[in-house]
Amino acid sequence: MKSKWAKRIGYGIGDLGCNLVFSTMASYLMLFYTDVFGITAAAAGTLMLVTKVVDALTDTGMGLLVDKTHTRWGQGRPYFVIGAIPFAVFTFLTFYIPNFGSTGKLVWAYVTYCLLCTAYTVVNIPLNTIVPRLTADPNERNCLVSTRMICAMLGTAIVMSITTPLVNFFGKGDAAHGYLATMTMYGILAMLIFFVTFASTKEVVPTTASAEKTTLRENLKGMTDQAVLLMIFNALYFALYVVRSTTVLYYFTYNLQKTEWITLVGLLGILSGLPMLLCLPALMRKFSKRNVMFLSIAIYVIGDLLIYVGKSSSFCLLAGLCITGLGIYGIFGTVFAIQPDVIDYSEFKKNRSISGMIAAFQGFSVKASMGLASWVIGLFLTRSGYVPNAVQTPQALASIEITFIWIPLVLCALIAIATLFYKLDAVSDTMRAELEMRRSLLNKKANV
Repeated sequence: MKSKWAKRIGYGIGDLGCNLVFSTMASYLMLFYTDVFGITAAAAGTLMLVTKVVDALTDTGMGLLVDKTHTRWGQGRPYFVIGAIPFAVFTFLTFYIPNFGSTGKLVWAYVTYCLLCTAYTVVNIPLNTIVPRLTADPNERNCLVSTRMICAMLGTAIVMSITTPLVNFFGKGDAAHGYLATMTMYGILAMLIFFVTFASTKEVVPTTASAEKTTLRENLKGMTDQAVLLMIFNALYFALYVVRSTTVLYYFTYNLQKTEWITLVGLLGILSGLPMLLCLPALMRKFSKRNVMFLSIAIYVIGDLLIYVGKSSSFCLLAGLCITGLGIYGIFGTVFAIQPDVIDYSEFKKNRSISGMIAAFQGFSVKASMGLASWVIGLFLTRSGYVPNAVQTPQALASIEITFIWIPLVLCALIAIATLFYKLDAVSDTMRAELEMRRSLLNKKANV
């Protein structure tokens, strides 16, 4: 049991390390670029769209690289070490403000943000691919995924609760210096965490597919409709995550004028998801992943509407944040619990081991949707006449409300529609039995 928990925690904290920076980018980077770095909301939104498209391409390359990697440490684990130091360095550079002109600063922002996203890809794609290689036990996989989600949530909670106080503490009135010191600390801590993840995990489940080198075209034949659906789930969820995480700061700052609530809002909106993540393994033993997804969507919608109708009530606002926290982390955990099944399904249905390619296309959809979501937010703010650090016009306040309340509801509806096409709950037992039989036959042949 001790070794199981060491593996679960060692694997899970890898996402804590990722989220120290990822959640900051999702929640604070737009605000940093517009209010501290000194570029317009439109330029910042376009930057995030363009860099995320570039990042999506690097995700594809990284996934293909993982599939072609065969070392005594496994396929994915070596990249936790390879990517750790660059991740810390590029975190520092992204939040460093050079003494350049406006054009030079914009170029700097493009280059450094692209490099940081690439470093994130190097460590995060393997984190997504190795669960099927860590264990074949479906319940243990759910525990690994839930542990990872809890650690990701803790990373996000840390960011949302202490980033602003740390920026104020280190900056002492100089936000630029405060952000740089805070993010340097986050980058170094993430680097150390990735080393721990490497040391705590081991890839022990072999693939049943041929180990011969294959071409990209041949690997594409291993993609299934469920792999495409996984891409759609990730695109929609992370668009929801970015819209929610970014606009909550604007909504509580400008619409509600409750800047003193920002830390509390971050904690309640995130830590409220902990009960859901703790319950997910039990829920998935009792109910299908499909039904758990529908339940999570319903919870989020209820919380979102409660915030809207009760915006003049502190109780309704806080209760709504807690409820949406349960919902969004239920969606989050279910999407990631689906991923190992999708990887196995390609091996079961197409006899192809393409975990890296699936993670690559998944990463592509995530980064593209995040970039598009950031661009849409920037577009809404710019066209509504948003002015940083000023009293906003009614039109600007209306646009902030649309992005915070109504766009997430549309995204939830789209996730629900996509869930109707998920079918692996019905074949999971047959799939696992077949793959276990193939592994047994391979072991017998190897021992002959």
